Amino acid sequence: MEGRASARPFRFAVPRKILHLDLDAFFCAVEELRDPSLRGQPFAVGGHPEERGVVASCSYAARRFGVRSAMPMARAIKLCPGLLVTPSRHKVYSEVSEQVMARLHALTPLVEQISIDEAFLDVTDLPEPGEALARRLQSAMRGELGLPCSLGVAANKLVAKVATEVGKATNRTGTYPNAITVVPPGEEAAFLAPLPVEMLWGVGPKTAVRLAALEIHTIGDVAGWPEDDLARRFGKMGQEFSLRAKGIDDRPVVTMRVAKSVSQETTFVRDVSDGEALRRTLRELSEGVGRQLRREPLTGATVRLKLRWANFTTLTRQTKLSQPTDRDDVIYAAAVQLFERVWRAGKPVRLLGVGVADLRPPLRAGQLSLWDDGSEKQRRLQAAVDALRERFGERVVRRGRLEDP
Repeated sequence: MEGRASARPFRFAVPRKILHLDLDAFFCAVEELRDPSLRGQPFAVGGHPEERGVVASCSYAARRFGVRSAMPMARAIKLCPGLLVTPSRHKVYSEVSEQVMARLHALTPLVEQISIDEAFLDVTDLPEPGEALARRLQSAMRGELGLPCSLGVAANKLVAKVATEVGKATNRTGTYPNAITVVPPGEEAAFLAPLPVEMLWGVGPKTAVRLAALEIHTIGDVAGWPEDDLARRFGKMGQEFSLRAKGIDDRPVVTMRVAKSVSQETTFVRDVSDGEALRRTLRELSEGVGRQLRREPLTGATVRLKLRWANFTTLTRQTKLSQPTDRDDVIYAAAVQLFERVWRAGKPVRLLGVGVADLRPPLRAGQLSLWDDGSEKQRRLQAAVDALRERFGERVVRRGRLEDP
């Protein structure tokens, strides 16, 4: 055993490309597809005022009168006497949302849907600039589905979402904003600095009042305030405020789909042509996939390799196992065999990925397969290693040498 390492070998930090997509007045946009006469009209989707209904969504024409989502419909009609009210059709909205998310997943599997009309995408691995990808998505939403949307592009989720909000607020024309706002890597703090403190995630009305009492009115004011004093006044959230105000957010995009496969991949900042380094990366990826399978718990009967050359050509290979597994060594053995079939010594690699598919629950304790190889001791050892890594970190236990399959 040895202490935790500060960084993994051959894993280089690269700025992420995160997109935040928000469908503009989604329910209203869907209703306009059904009834084009609503376009440009002040209308709201929701319950009728006599039934104590509330506004689920409202057109941008209605917003000019002060109508807002979650407002009682009776109040909305007082603000806008000519307001048209359209009942909600949640089944239809859900079906359209599924079509939207399917297009996002066609671009990247790293999609985190956070509501019916909003999602994050991690497109770091795609060669196109983030802005170009955002424009492609916006064009697809409008051209294929007839839906307007706004996007934020940044190196993390926090700034990407704020970028979307800023874009929408800037493009208040009475129609759909269709905004795209890009925050280049390294400019997060400068972008956030002039914004009102209420736009910082976690700052609600009560917290904003407490911050105002300290003459903290902008996100830049928060960034410039001593972190230890914020922690003293607001506890753990004070530390979070300080980090967020500086544009720091390391949270990954978390996929929410039911798993059909489990995979991990890494993109090298500099192409790697060293065979030992590539095999070591395959080992680490296989161990990560194995740990994820055991946490679920799941096993898989198909191992997949993903490899991208320096010219961005991508290939995938897979092999069927004799029986489902969740063991690191079995996954690695299959992955490295696939690797050896396609890689030639010295050829540079940009990306490596390992995955396991054909998932199913593991055999119950004591239920041995007809093909069991007597490796129960190996499984107990793997469980012990997992427990150590959960408690002390991934690299507390390391293999003494790279083993051949």
